[in-house]
Amino acid sequence: MCRRIAEGTRWTRCQHFQRHGIIAIVDCNSYRCSLSHFHPPECRSPNCRCFNVYGEEIQKDVDTVDEFCFQCRTAQGRAGRQ
Repeated sequence: MCRRIAEGTRWTRCQHFQRHGIIAIVDCNSYRCSLSHFHPPECRSPNCRCFNVYGEEIQKDVDTVDEFCFQCRTAQGRAGRQ
């Protein structure tokens, strides 16, 4: 499967990643992946059984924040009110 390389912020206390954007795509070089340049261009069949989704994202940290991410802080706030 082809994979995307994303740049973003790493929240160090919860290790969550906040994506800012996709900067590149890594081609898997497989004819069985419809996202690859090696997939046959004449393959337009709706019954094609090749992969057509990206694999696990490669996360590139451009900055880190020594804090919990926004979602974790919200969840902690909710848990504290109950």
